Amino acid sequence: MSFRRLTIFVAFLAVFAMAVRVSADTDTWWHLRAGAWMIEHHQVLSADVFSLTRMGQTWIYPGWLAQILLYAVFHSLGYAGLNLFTAAVVVLAFIFAWQTFEGPILLRAFVLLLAATTSAVYWSARPQMLSFALAGLFVWILERSRAGDRRLLWILPPAMALWANLHGGFAIGLMLLGLYLAGEVLELLVPAFLRSATLAQGWAERRGRIVALALAAAVSAAAVSLNPHGPVMLLYPFRTVSIGVLQDYIQEWQSPNFHHLEVQPFLWMLFLTIAALAFSRRRRGTTEVLGVVAFAYLSLLAGRNIALFALFTGPVLARHGHSALEPVFARFGRGPQIPERIARVLNLVILALLLVAAAAKVSIPLTPMTNEQALEGQVPVAAVEWIRQHHPAGPLFNSYNWGGYVLWALYPDYPSFVDGRTDLFDDEILQEYLSSWRGDPGYRASFDRWGIGIVLIEPYSPLARVLPDEGWQSVYADDMAVVFLKPSDG
Repeated sequence: MSFRRLTIFVAFLAVFAMAVRVSADTDTWWHLRAGAWMIEHHQVLSADVFSLTRMGQTWIYPGWLAQILLYAVFHSLGYAGLNLFTAAVVVLAFIFAWQTFEGPILLRAFVLLLAATTSAVYWSARPQMLSFALAGLFVWILERSRAGDRRLLWILPPAMALWANLHGGFAIGLMLLGLYLAGEVLELLVPAFLRSATLAQGWAERRGRIVALALAAAVSAAAVSLNPHGPVMLLYPFRTVSIGVLQDYIQEWQSPNFHHLEVQPFLWMLFLTIAALAFSRRRRGTTEVLGVVAFAYLSLLAGRNIALFALFTGPVLARHGHSALEPVFARFGRGPQIPERIARVLNLVILALLLVAAAAKVSIPLTPMTNEQALEGQVPVAAVEWIRQHHPAGPLFNSYNWGGYVLWALYPDYPSFVDGRTDLFDDEILQEYLSSWRGDPGYRASFDRWGIGIVLIEPYSPLARVLPDEGWQSVYADDMAVVFLKPSDG
């Protein structure tokens, strides 16, 4: 095995080993429940059947196909299947990104691992991972187009049609198309404004790229309508980002907390990219600068956008990092070379050792025990089991973070009060939930409105301190959760 092939294999092996971890989070469970329901009923969900507060209301969600896929994987292979599936999608995303990297193999491998580490905050067993892979596909094709090869652009409309049935992140694809189109238009207008070239000269040079991108964007936007809900899906991203509670209370929609180590690779990648662009001897493309600024801005607004920044910025960092470091590489040149036969043997030995190490690392998150222990640290497994066994009279008021698991473990006996489907509940119900969770005086009216008989919340919540004074009985408590039952009228 050559050194080049060894480096590529080891780099992707490292990404895969990083990505194989406990991937189920608190939102995974409502996706699995939705997938199970659709398989059981042989139809796409179009109305809510899972919650107390939105039962029967129209629910337009673009991730139905991903939910079916996730449930099929979990049903067949359990936690190990979810973890391996998530890791495979991560690797696929970076295979697309790798095609756009330039420079020496070690530099490209470094950028790949940095981009993977940066995006790792995003990895979980949710439909969003398929958006991650499709964003990688779009970046690869659009980079090819920017380099002059426009033949692959017509893959984008069918890919967009698929994306609109996998996750609401299809807006990312339209954003990328708009970004590359804007870059080309600015490359046309700026020289004309500066009078370094005429508009006619610029149009003659860029007409083919601009027209091809504009057509691809228009057809891709139209392709979004190819879903069970039709053209209304185009409005879905706007509805989601308009929910105020997302930015105010949901962590992944908030600005990153850079005191957490797992978020800091974003800063490393951002600063290295700025330095690479500053010292590069290559021309900085308008699309490159525009994209780095746009995705850095979006990442600073919401941590969930960091993964997109890593995918887009990886090619820019590799390209301009190579240019900036080229004088250094030329100065040091190549060191003493090991004879080829010996090098091949050493490479195989290194590969064998790394495969053993990767297998040891990967095997841990594939065991049921590891995943069950992680689950117990995320959701109130024991408290939910108490409710399932004793079956007290509901309905149930639950903590937002646990709503997905309530659907998975207690459906259909106990609908959730709220869960991770913020697009369904929007500000009206989420604000009502928050007011009750805080123990505001209005919680009584809310509980009367919905007939709440059971409360499942965190012991530290203000409501947990208020309920005993109102006669509610604590029937189960541990470090994670407490269960209250409504006092009898007698």
